Amino acid sequence: MAQDHSCPARSGKFNSSIGFILAAVGSAVGMGNIWLFPYRMTQCGGGAFLIPYFIFVALFSYCGLSGEFALGRLTGTGTMGSFDYALKSRGKRGGKLIGVMPLLGVLGIAIGYSVVVGWGLRYTAGAISGSVLSGDAQSFFDGLAVSFGSIPWHLIAIGLTVVILVFGISAGIEKISKFMMPAFFILFLIIAVRVAFLPGASEGYKFLLLPDFSKLLEPMTWVYAMGQAFFSLSINGAGMLIYGSYMKKSEDIIHHSVITALLDSLAALLASFAIIPAVFAFGISLDRGPSLMFVTLPQVFQQMPGGRIFAILFFVSVFFAGITSLMNMLEACSAALEKNARFPRWTSILIVGVVVFGVSVFLESLAGMGSWMDLITIYVAPFGAVLAAVFIYWVLGLDPIRKELMLGRDKPIGRAFDFLSKYIYVPISAIVVILGIAYGGIG
Repeated sequence: MAQDHSCPARSGKFNSSIGFILAAVGSAVGMGNIWLFPYRMTQCGGGAFLIPYFIFVALFSYCGLSGEFALGRLTGTGTMGSFDYALKSRGKRGGKLIGVMPLLGVLGIAIGYSVVVGWGLRYTAGAISGSVLSGDAQSFFDGLAVSFGSIPWHLIAIGLTVVILVFGISAGIEKISKFMMPAFFILFLIIAVRVAFLPGASEGYKFLLLPDFSKLLEPMTWVYAMGQAFFSLSINGAGMLIYGSYMKKSEDIIHHSVITALLDSLAALLASFAIIPAVFAFGISLDRGPSLMFVTLPQVFQQMPGGRIFAILFFVSVFFAGITSLMNMLEACSAALEKNARFPRWTSILIVGVVVFGVSVFLESLAGMGSWMDLITIYVAPFGAVLAAVFIYWVLGLDPIRKELMLGRDKPIGRAFDFLSKYIYVPISAIVVILGIAYGGIG
């Protein structure tokens, strides 16, 4: 039986429901909410894009997030131990080796992501000093996003993340998430309210709120909505799974998954309502990716009354979103190292931090970071997510997962859960990989 192969839990738990939720939201909310979601809305029919997006968010949170949280809490360990647990329930071995794949994806994302977090820290400092807004926005970014152009900021970002993680689950991850994530939402709300009073912002609201339903007839609208929902929720077979292993048995996993997805979506919508009307107000063309955040928006702040203050608020919130995501990635990898190499927690975290910086320092150019992230997010990380889905719902099976999901829950799980998880979610996660490769990335 599966319960005969339980894994010893890594020490430390989240102390509270809100602490767990905000840590999970911190993992989910990241650059994709800020630099890609607003662009997708403008590209795919404005408000009409939200229809397929929320359909996929509902599916991925109900089956994907819940499944990863449940497997982590059931086994009390990370990806390698969880995959080993699942295979041993079938009388087979080799799960730890297979479990390396999702970890490689998360480590790869952390390597590229740390560069962007370093840029965010540099822009925060530049917004405070005023240097970001004093000259040409493109030139400022071009001078930073070059080979070895951001070493001190990049190093500080990784070092800060390492220090937070050394403090542990409740005193580190939970405490920082409880501060940074509410601050993120408050700061973005302040920016969105300020933008609402800009002359010409109404055109941006019209673009956002007046849906072009004809876009729903275009397959790519659904493809991009699926990719955006999938990647935004940090479904990767490692990060959310390790956070699940730190969840108390009294917590309602499905409830927490839904709240995490709703807050992640709220972050994306807040970003859209702050960015798109501002861009329309000043007649600047909307771009995507790093250019939107580091070139387009500084141009907006340069022209906005009180722009320096709002630039500070914006880049501080971006930095908070980046750090909380990076914390999750490094925690997943260091937990695997601690468990399987028997290193102390601080040693495992330090080793992962050194590896991340040692590789990413050679990727500080925009071209280097972009090529690396394309490789990881198109070919490696999504495959890890599919592996996790298969291991949860096909290898381990629905019975142990349903039993884990019922812990801390009053209402029974809906009858549709089994079918949606095994026959809809798992195939769609595989489709995400296929379409991502076919289209060169969809999220």
